[in-house]
Amino acid sequence: MWSLEKFRAIMCLMNFAEYERTKGSNVIDLFICKKGLDKMERTIAAISTPQGNGGIAVIRISGNDAVKVADKVFFGSKKLADCDTHTVHYGFIKNEKGEKVDEVLATVMLAPKTFTREDVVEISTHGGSTASRAVLDTIIRAGAYMAEPGEFTKRAFLNGRIDLSQAEAVIDIINSTNELAQRNALSQLEGSLSKEIENVRNELVHLAAQMQVTIDYPDEDLEDITTDDIRNVAHDCKNRVNKLLSTADSGKILRDGIKTVIVGKPNVGKSSLLNSLAREERAIVTDIAGTTRDVIEEYINLDGIPLMLIDTAGIRNTDDTVEKIGVEKSIKSIEKADLVVVMIDGSGFFGDEDVEVLHATKNKKRIVLINKTDLGQSKYVEAVKAKANGSVVIEVSAKTGMGLDILADEIRKVYNFGELAREDSAVITNMRHKTALIKAGEALGRVVEAIDMNMPSDIASIDI
Repeated sequence: MWSLEKFRAIMCLMNFAEYERTKGSNVIDLFICKKGLDKMERTIAAISTPQGNGGIAVIRISGNDAVKVADKVFFGSKKLADCDTHTVHYGFIKNEKGEKVDEVLATVMLAPKTFTREDVVEISTHGGSTASRAVLDTIIRAGAYMAEPGEFTKRAFLNGRIDLSQAEAVIDIINSTNELAQRNALSQLEGSLSKEIENVRNELVHLAAQMQVTIDYPDEDLEDITTDDIRNVAHDCKNRVNKLLSTADSGKILRDGIKTVIVGKPNVGKSSLLNSLAREERAIVTDIAGTTRDVIEEYINLDGIPLMLIDTAGIRNTDDTVEKIGVEKSIKSIEKADLVVVMIDGSGFFGDEDVEVLHATKNKKRIVLINKTDLGQSKYVEAVKAKANGSVVIEVSAKTGMGLDILADEIRKVYNFGELAREDSAVITNMRHKTALIKAGEALGRVVEAIDMNMPSDIASIDI
């Protein structure tokens, strides 16, 4: 008997039609499947625009009875059932008492040329929660069911409109916080990742078929596939999988941002840098050392680069109990950071505390900033470079903004944002993709290893 977990896994990998052809005859299987199909038969509705005030709000209705339900509440020059697909119509929404609820535009979109591959009607109402809620309530009373979170995308997936990676891209588009992340998610929605995976899969399916024919029909006059052929295809596919895997870290950064920690001894300008990059007074800035006692976080977009910027307490030995806690948090933040920005006061003295900070961050991706260059040329540039162990050293002024464009350029180089900006590039953005590709790469590695060990092709074929 299949568990509910197994059923859910299968439903995430195939559409309902495929499930009908492959499911068992167990009564519970049939019951679960029927419940799923019953839900698919429902006509659903939901507000598709964000909550809050705005010019318009959009209520989407999707399902076999979408037009029928809409016609119960929409009153225009003619019935929506008599309208051509992909047309917009002016009218009013009226409740069961015949009272006007709102003045609206109704867009009719008939299957299969819709997002869900079902009949869809979108009602554009006046913005604001009151009007849109009233229209939605009226539609629900007319026979539609409230859509579950993500159900429109789920239906698009189950109806074969998009695959699972494209479905995941929808939420990435919605949650994107910068242009590169949005562009990558859109590319994935259009199938850039799916196409690359499909190409690799097709090559492996073709290879597996050739190997199976050779194994099953050795006496037939067929062109045998050689071990070199098997190795070359497996090795090529493994390299393509590894290339995709190499984008995983960058893809995560596109989606979540680079966790960037600003560290240094007290009063070197860490908070000033945060304020300058954020373009607002997020952190208190004074001439008093140790002003920042706690970790301050701010998400910013630095010339298209997503940064989760973290300002920390100045690192130094102190007897102040509160400041000591702040220093401990700073050290912990360094451990969790993707990128460390070490700040040094170019107008002051380059001393032991600066060296200790450089030493504490030597194993992290980092950029060293010599700050306060607006006060005059730093005397310690060469000394800092000597202690930076090859890290990029940039002279900046957090106060005037000088040098911050160079900082953005260096971050681009560190995280290969130039490659990520390509519109045709396939980028791995979530853990499911990464895990599946790791397993695929390991399997292909075993194929190559088996061939290199002169094992029979039927042994090598196990992992294809």
